[in-house]
Formats: sequence, C-alpha cells, structure tokens
Amino acid sequence: MDPLGAPSQFVDVDTLPSWGDSWEDELNTSDTAAETFQEDTIRSPFLYNKDINGKVILWKGDVALLNCTAIVNTSNENLTDKNPVSDSIFMLAGPDLKEDLQKLKGCRTGEAKLTKGFNLAARFIIHTVGPKYKSRYRTAAESSLYSCYRNVLQLAKEQSMSSVGFCVINSAKRGYPLEDATHIALRTVRRFLEIHGETIEKVVFAVSELEEATYQKLLPLYFPRSLKEEYRSLPYLPADIGNAEGEPVVPERQIRICEKPGAPEDNQEEEAEGLGVDLSFIGSHAFARMEGDIDKQRRLILQGQLSEAALQKQHQRNYNRWLCQARSEDLSDIASLKALYQTGVDNCGRTVMVVVGRNIPVTLIDMDKALLYFIHVMDHIAVKEYVLVYFHTLTSEYNHLDSDFLKKLYDVVDVKYKRNLKAVYFVHPTFRSKVSTWFFTTFSVSGLKDKIHHVDSLHQLFSAISPEQIDFPPFVLEYDARENGPYYTSYPPSPDL
Repeated sequence: MDPLGAPSQFVDVDTLPSWGDSWEDELNTSDTAAETFQEDTIRSPFLYNKDINGKVILWKGDVALLNCTAIVNTSNENLTDKNPVSDSIFMLAGPDLKEDLQKLKGCRTGEAKLTKGFNLAARFIIHTVGPKYKSRYRTAAESSLYSCYRNVLQLAKEQSMSSVGFCVINSAKRGYPLEDATHIALRTVRRFLEIHGETIEKVVFAVSELEEATYQKLLPLYFPRSLKEEYRSLPYLPADIGNAEGEPVVPERQIRICEKPGAPEDNQEEEAEGLGVDLSFIGSHAFARMEGDIDKQRRLILQGQLSEAALQKQHQRNYNRWLCQARSEDLSDIASLKALYQTGVDNCGRTVMVVVGRNIPVTLIDMDKALLYFIHVMDHIAVKEYVLVYFHTLTSEYNHLDSDFLKKLYDVVDVKYKRNLKAVYFVHPTFRSKVSTWFFTTFSVSGLKDKIHHVDSLHQLFSAISPEQIDFPPFVLEYDARENGPYYTSYPPSPDL
C-alpha cells in the first residue's frame, strides 16, 4: 500500500524512465552529435531540450494504473462511452465515479472536465471528448483534437497538478488515423511544456502495444534527445506544425489588419532586426506567426530596408521548405529520366555532376518537381566543391530550359550551391545557346559568367575531366565521333580549362 491507498498493481510515475533517459547510452557514445551543428545549420522548430525530455514518459500500459496527480479518460459527449480505456477506469475507480459524472451533465467535443479519482491511485480524472474523424472535415477534427490535449493541460495547470497521464484520446471507435493524431498530441504537449513547463513535472503517454510503435517513431520529431537526432528528424516533420502553441492553423482564416495601410510604421529597424531570429523553416503559412509580419517583410524588401542578414535568413528558410518537400515527395518519375546524375571527379578531385539536356522533356513534365529533384540530388553534393557538365548535344526546342526556370532555380538554391560550384562545362553548344547563356549570365544572375566554359568537343572536356570519370550517354559519344573524330580513352590530362 502506498500513501494514497493504492494497491500494488498501480505504477508510480516517478519509477518510470523518462524519454530523455531512454536513449542515454547511445547518446553518450555518439561523438558526432556535437559536430552536426555549426553556426549556419538550420535548427528544427522543436529544439533539443534535455529538461523538457526529462518531463516526458512513454509507457506501454493501462493509464488507469498510473499513480499520478491526474489521468485522462477519453469518452463521448454523454461521458458514457464503452472503450477499453474508459472500461478500465470505471472498473478500478468504483461506482462513485458514475454518480460524479452525472453531475457534469456531459462534455462537448474538445472540452475537458474534472472528477475525483476515487479508488484509483490518481487523485483526479480529466474527461475529454475526441472528435469523430471524416476526411472531408479534417480541419475541424484537427482543431478539436488539439483542443482536447490543450484543455487537459490547461486544466492541470489551473489545478496545480504535478503529473498527468494521457491515454490515446483518439479512440479507434472514432476513426481518427493514429499517426495524424499522434502528431497533434505530441506537438501540443511539446509547445505547452515550452511555455508552461515549470507548472508540470511529468507527462506520461500511456499507450497500447499497437500504439507504441507510432509513438516511438514520432516522438523524436518533437522531443529530439540530442542535436544529432534533432537534425536527423528534421526532414520528417509534416508541413503543418501548427502555431506557437501547436494549434492547427488554417491560412484562409488568417486576417492581418494594418491600422494605416501603406503608411510607414515606427520601429521598423528594430523589427527588421528581430527577423534575424530563425525559429523555423517548416510550413509557409501555418508557422508564419513565428516569423514576424510577412507583409511587413515584403514591404521592407521592396523599400530596401531589410538587413542583409535578415534577407539571408529568409532565403535559408525558403530553401529549407523546398528541401523538406523534396525529401518527402515521390520524384521517381523525374529520376527515371536520367537527366541528372553523379559521376566521377575532375582533375582537381571535385565531384562531377552530369546534366543531359536531351533527357529533359520540358513540355511534358512538372518543372516544379524537376526543381525538387535537383534539390534532392544536389543538397549533399553542394556541401563540397563540384562541377557541372551539361550535354546540350542533339537537344531540340522541347528540351530547352527557359530563363525563368533557371532564374527560379538560381534564386531558390542555398548559397552553398553557388559558392562551391567551380565550373559549368557546356558541351556541344549551338550559336543560339551561347547567345542565350551570355544574356542570362549577364542580365539575370551574377557571379556565374566566369564559371561557364563552352566545350565544342569531348577532347576539350578531357583537359579538365578524365574520360574514365564521366558516364557518357551513347548518343553523345556517337555525335562527337561523327563531328570531331573518336577520342582516346587514355587521353593525357592537361591544365584545367
């Protein structure tokens, strides 16, 4: 018997290992975590926080058995639902619970109401009603489920509760997809602990065997246990991570009102400096509130008043949105074109990337997906010096990338792409392509003109890159042999172009 009179079947939450402890051995032996983050590395919107991780517990078991200040019961609007969680709570709490519930006169979806724990080890039970899920009303369901978790935590805070045991509120009966619901549950708890963490000592997620795997998979996204895990989880965060409190945000409902539209506002410089704080890169609208006033940023850009540092931060966030999308989208149709691939190294030891113009059917593919594929392939390549070999061989008007697309690509990619690109070898150019390239590098982008080398024959290319280091499309070899004569596979290396 413990001080609350609970029988031995109950589990004291203080004896359970926290989420932060669950991976401690592996983290202590990791010598790369500290190296992962450098000054210019983008951080997750859910930062590694040892103190917060110490408050979170993932436990496989019956929430009714937890010895904590309060446990959570998921029910229906009449508080009479028959589900495994409720059945266990009612059985262990005893008949007095039903009498107490009748006084509450039901509970609306998303609300939370409090009763005593009676014969449970927990002193209180917080009852909440999860939404019924229908895909056509997904937004409403997300908002309601968020309200369940938020209102439970708010009630715990108001009642000065030190520990709360959550069941999985989205019961299978109500049809809510487990993974979608888990994202909402974890991010809501995370944001609450960030803001009100001093009021709650322990939050337990009590899960079944079927639910445990999903929680194990998604917890690192919102509660990373190291800098390394934070970085590794970043690409798997969903596009919508809610606002500063984890609440789902519907962009169409966001209305920004300016007292005097078009008029200059005070303290613009101070606010512009504030934009330099990089809080997130996930989502375009849903997380905008943590990026400052987007309209004001755009106005400052037009007026030339936004600082260079703020512009760089803004560009970095934009690039990482593209990168996150590139890592999550199915780009197999673009990959099958074999228009972009890595081959060997040039005479200076730099990675060689090949672009085959003839394999790009510009009029038949989604060019935004082509841009995503380029980012997906090149992101890890561009961290070091590299060169591009572009085969313009036998291209037609249906293969020509227009200047608008190239300008968009140049504007979107990270600064490392431009800094580490050392040469572009334009193989088998036509007069028209030379003129187009000159106009593009002169008037559309800067810093690229000196890196462009027009190469009329493979013999010229081999002075910079050994033929053994390039995987040639057969038609390129055939065309060059016909126009310039065959090349020698043992071509002697000579100075760079």
